[in-house]
Amino acid sequence: MANSCSSCSSASTCSGSCPSVQEKTEAQKASNIKNVIAIMSGKGGVGKSSVTGMLAVSLMRQGKKVGILDADITGPSIPKIFGVKDKAGACEIGILPAVTSQGIKIISLNLLVPNEDDPVVWRGPVIAQIVRQFWTDVVWGDLDYLLIDLPPGTGDVPISMFQSIPVDGVVIVTSPQQLATMVVRKAIKMANLYNAQFYGLIENMAYVECPDCQKRIEIFGKPSGEEQAKYSGIPFLAELPIDPRLAELSDKGQIEEYRSEKFDQIATQLINKEKS
Repeated sequence: MANSCSSCSSASTCSGSCPSVQEKTEAQKASNIKNVIAIMSGKGGVGKSSVTGMLAVSLMRQGKKVGILDADITGPSIPKIFGVKDKAGACEIGILPAVTSQGIKIISLNLLVPNEDDPVVWRGPVIAQIVRQFWTDVVWGDLDYLLIDLPPGTGDVPISMFQSIPVDGVVIVTSPQQLATMVVRKAIKMANLYNAQFYGLIENMAYVECPDCQKRIEIFGKPSGEEQAKYSGIPFLAELPIDPRLAELSDKGQIEEYRSEKFDQIATQLINKEKS
């Protein structure tokens, strides 16, 4: 996994005190994470957490050891869609992530608070510090992939992530609305400021297929994901439909039961990217 110092925007004036160059914690020494992938969009409501969850499931089905760091501190949804109700554990060297029914490790603030609907009324710096601790203080063990589900926007959390976590690549999630297009471009430009490598762009909710006649209906307008990717100079990974079945299983906490060739194909592309 590449050191993040070379891509840090403050490298020329760095004092050497940022978390990426500090001595490793005991939890980090007990963890071996081969690839860290950030899932971001900048725009809320594009299904980023569902995409993160399904990428984790598809990677796991291809024999990979996978974890999810839920960095959406004020709006965490990863435990809900996986049906995880057990709280995170602890040992003498750090926090132990919860494990889904099929073996995906997850950490989320909802696994640390008494009730899943308790609000998090914290300011940005505190939230950013929690995300850093999810990296430094969680005993992840051996993972082929750690997926980071980022919150919308380009504020404290993504800044903290890029500055303190050695991210190997970024997956951008967008949807057909023009508003989403504009905001997502902001996220891409932010990632470029940190010299991030892009695994590619996914256009979610591009269409829905009529269950009776199989006609494709573009509810949110004409998909433009491939055009967006080309404009930004990043690979285009896939165009995903709205699938009520995915929503149903996510609401039930059974996202691991959902199957999709498109997600499997994306996972294969991520694995091939690692090999290249």
